[in-house]
Amino acid sequence: MRVARCLLSMLALSLVVSCTVTRDYAPDKKYSPAALQEDYSLLRKILEEKHPSLYWYTPPEIMSRVMDAGYERLKDSMTELQFGWSILAPMLAQIHCGHTSLIMSKGWQHFARRRNIPSFPLLVKVWKDSMMVVANLNRDSAIGRGVFIQSINGIPQTKIVNDLFAFMPVDGYGYNLDFIKLSGDFPFYYRNVYGVLPFYSVAYTDSNNVAHQAMIPWWIPHRDTSRVKPAIKKKQSRRKVTAREKRKFVRSIDIKDSIAIMDVNAFTKGHLNAFYRKNFRKLRKEQVRNLIIDLRINGGGDINKATALARYLTDKPFKVADSAFSISKNFNPYSHYISSSFWDNLGLIFFSRKRNDGKYHFGYWERHYFKPRKKNHFDGQVYVLTNGLTFSAASLFCNIVREVDNVTLVGEETGGGWYGNSGILIPSITLPNTKLRVRLPFFRLVQDGHPPFKGSGVIPEWYIGPNWRDVLKNEDTKMKAVMDVIRKEAR
Repeated sequence: MRVARCLLSMLALSLVVSCTVTRDYAPDKKYSPAALQEDYSLLRKILEEKHPSLYWYTPPEIMSRVMDAGYERLKDSMTELQFGWSILAPMLAQIHCGHTSLIMSKGWQHFARRRNIPSFPLLVKVWKDSMMVVANLNRDSAIGRGVFIQSINGIPQTKIVNDLFAFMPVDGYGYNLDFIKLSGDFPFYYRNVYGVLPFYSVAYTDSNNVAHQAMIPWWIPHRDTSRVKPAIKKKQSRRKVTAREKRKFVRSIDIKDSIAIMDVNAFTKGHLNAFYRKNFRKLRKEQVRNLIIDLRINGGGDINKATALARYLTDKPFKVADSAFSISKNFNPYSHYISSSFWDNLGLIFFSRKRNDGKYHFGYWERHYFKPRKKNHFDGQVYVLTNGLTFSAASLFCNIVREVDNVTLVGEETGGGWYGNSGILIPSITLPNTKLRVRLPFFRLVQDGHPPFKGSGVIPEWYIGPNWRDVLKNEDTKMKAVMDVIRKEAR
């Protein structure tokens, strides 16, 4: 059924998108069953021999049946899009590892970036059992902002969400991440799973809970060429983003009335250690007593940069991992298909050791204790804002600081696993025929001081969920609630 939908999707693309393709890539190229089976079998072998958590949430016998079922479907030729989204994505989602994800080939990404691909026209906010329209890309359509979708083409919205979740990787059962992903780009996921149609029948209720039905057209992006004369058409120059602007996007701080709001949007670039030193010194000098750390779009990165921030807040030494191990000493004999495998294989010689349990342990994360900073240590009240996009190293940070007396986690469950996750080293596999890529986490990390194994993200101490009225007003519910508490206590 989904393969048929993908065929319809490609047919629609051939009609709407001028199917003149790039010189090196043809999106409608079909790969033979033998080529697809070769790619699939190779991926399966690599996952079974190298993935440290293939059976963490799904027992071996069930995972084996899932993989067998995927292989059995490879009886007809498929395009890259069909193979990736109808076969690989649902199989990978069964691993329940947010770092084990599908990436389209470089050829597809280059093609899609330069094409006006049609899609479902409504942007939505999805949570629990609600799906609210936040924007209509077809501005003259009948459905406006603020209505609640009940069904699309006769399929209840709750079933649509569950169907899409089956194609989206998460850590354990932390589906809060997928709610936010759907809210960020529902047309993308809907198109890849259900295909595209010229018209959609949408049942919805308005703010007064009155039911309505509307038929709406798909949305086709158009480039604005009205101001460009063909004879003098020139490539518009784009202002180059400065290094300072890039750093500001990764991290920034605003201090006012003894309240500091620190945005740390990634534990990657941005000269974070220097940023921490400079600003925690400033917090001490200005006697700031309330610090809000916003991690709501922090997808993780370097664990060392997460621990560096935690050292300014913790009140006792801490370590990151109860255990951190791989099930293989290197990527051989599959190094040819894995990015950066030469340097990673070399590094693994020095950083991992085989123990009596037969696994290769990354001893540094299991043994090393990080001491709290004495200089410029922050002892005031700290609020850490989280949601489903708080992932990987950001969720490790949340676990480290959660038990500190003056730190309060605020918001929603993190997308990164609380018990642990798989990562540290995350190269990508490139399949030889379709060139589809799959991210491969190499180590399993179980957090120190972890809760019982339940598959959840880090649970905030102060839960603040979505509020549809605030969403419509573009009001930051979580930030507002924290600021109200700080100001009330300051009176």
